Amino acid sequence: MRVHSVFILAIIASACGGKSTERTYTLQGQVLSIAAPQKQITVKHEEIKGLMPAMTMPYNVRDEKQLSGLTPGDLINATLIVESNDAYLETIEKVGQAPLEKPPVDTATAPAARLGFELLKPGEEVPDATFVDQDGKRRSFSSFHGSPVVMTFIYTRCPLPTFCPLMDRQFATMQKPLKEDPALTKVHLVTVSFDPKTDTPPVLKKHAKTLNADLSRWTFLTGDRDDVDQFAMRFGVSIARAMNDPRDITHNLRTVIIDGDGKLVKVYTGNDWSPEQILNDLKSVVRAD
Repeated sequence: MRVHSVFILAIIASACGGKSTERTYTLQGQVLSIAAPQKQITVKHEEIKGLMPAMTMPYNVRDEKQLSGLTPGDLINATLIVESNDAYLETIEKVGQAPLEKPPVDTATAPAARLGFELLKPGEEVPDATFVDQDGKRRSFSSFHGSPVVMTFIYTRCPLPTFCPLMDRQFATMQKPLKEDPALTKVHLVTVSFDPKTDTPPVLKKHAKTLNADLSRWTFLTGDRDDVDQFAMRFGVSIARAMNDPRDITHNLRTVIIDGDGKLVKVYTGNDWSPEQILNDLKSVVRAD
């Protein structure tokens, strides 16, 4: 997933302003997978003019029936609706069928796969890692010990409001209650970018400003690409980059709570969580500490 940062800023600005916007785009591509119960379809599509370059990513549909009759390999035309806080496909039309291409191996990230890692389980200590923050300062993850941490993984060019921009909005929403609740004032928010080539410290600093982030309570991190990938994978984050264009990133979503001792407490999969849910879970963490 990728897009010009101007588009993301426009989405966030419109969301903050409370206005509902709707943009319509034509999508042409090939179906890679279908998850009917989740009302989701993954498409490798061509450039969407005015929105994003060619890439591979999952899209939601409003009605499961829209996926009926579709199979991996189908070539489709569809209408992409992008709203302030949502994006989905409609009027999906099958126009052909083609063999699925075998995904190329990204040799830059292959060593991480060969290392053999296990997903962290609740109660296990989060391994230390070195990052660079929005001010260009080196930060070890262990520097957050002593404070409960809520952490998520994004990249700032992510185009759809239901993916990384949603994580940004959810974290921004949590800032005020975290500051006002005496029991939660020590909680620190951490956003990790897995696109270090684009998300340099100045870019992260600008992104933080756009979100009105209080940098005393919300830190933005990036670092060596392989190091970030290996760190993220321990929480179940899946990151795939196109060989011909590393800006084309396909990923999932994970948000986690880590206690003040640096141990994993809980993992939230996807975007189906609310700030209220995390705030309630944090209160249990604080009581346990």
